[in-house]
Formats: sequence, structure tokens, C-alpha cells
Amino acid sequence: MKFLYDFFPILLFFVAYKLGGIYVATAVAMGAAVLQIAWGWFVKKKVETMHWVSAGLILVFGGLTLALHDPMFIKWKPSIVNWLFALVFAGSVFMGKPLVQRLMEHVLTVPSAIWLRVNWAWVVFFIASGAANLYVAYHYPEDIWVDFKLFGLMGMTFVFMIGQGVYLARHAEEHSPKPAAESAPADADSNR
Repeated sequence: MKFLYDFFPILLFFVAYKLGGIYVATAVAMGAAVLQIAWGWFVKKKVETMHWVSAGLILVFGGLTLALHDPMFIKWKPSIVNWLFALVFAGSVFMGKPLVQRLMEHVLTVPSAIWLRVNWAWVVFFIASGAANLYVAYHYPEDIWVDFKLFGLMGMTFVFMIGQGVYLARHAEEHSPKPAAESAPADADSNR
């Protein structure tokens, strides 16, 4: 359900494009982003930072697209989002812990060096995704870019996440309860 909620504006953009073209799709995505924020604010009582940033970018770049009648503005939005993610992930390294570690260490234990590698891999992935989006936007017809925006970028992310999962699983440390022998001295002391 959260997946659909997160990608609500993208899905509506895709459907609206197929039915009415880029300008209709842009207006629909802008409306969907506002609805997503409103829903989070009034129903869930919380709006995630990612949704605020995405909505802000959709409203700015979508507004420019509609006002100037130039679809290149909305085509830049996915690249900027990806590059912002790259900056956040890169910056997290200098704030004590890589962001990937902060997000996942409660479910997985791996050595610090592995968290760092995975975090940098995400930085590279986000930079490459942003570049791929612009390459498709500038070198292919608009309908190909719209398909790539939904299926290509999402597919790339899915494959990358699976690869990251396999890599992390190879380096995961086993979680096992402490042996009884380690807890015995404490129990023995309490009996004295």
C-alpha cells in the first residue's frame, strides 16, 4: 500500500499522459502531489520529507512546464530528485553513519565498511539514474521518456535493490543468543 502511496503522482502522470499528453499529465501530477501532501497532513498527521521535496519539485518544474509550454522542465524533475538523493546519501557519510546504515541497521548487522560501500553504491546509482533520465529525455521521443520514467527508472531501482540485498546478505553477521555459559557467572553471583 505504501508503494502505491509513494508512487501515486508518477502513476497518475503516466495514465494522464497516455490519455491527454504531457501538459495534462503535468497538471495531473501537480494535483496528485498536492493531494498526497494533504492526505498525509490530515489523515496520517505526518508528511514524509521525500513527499514534501517531490511535491515542491513537481510544483516548480510542472509550473514552469505549463507556464512556458516547455516539457523539458518536467523531464528534468526525476534527475534532480535522484541527484538530491545522491547528495543526501553522500553527505550522510560525513555525519557519523551512512544513511543506508541508519535506515537498515535495526534489521541487519554488517561490518561498517560494508555499510559504507553500499551507501556509496547508492550515491553512484542515483547519479547514474539522473543521467539516464536526461539521456532518454534528450535523445528519444517524449512517449519513450514517459515509459522510461515509470518502467525504466523503477525497474533499474528494483534490480539495484535486489543486488544490494544479495550483497548485504553475503556480509550479514549472524544474530545468536548469548551462550548459557556467559550468563552463568551472573546467576551464580546472585545466589551468594
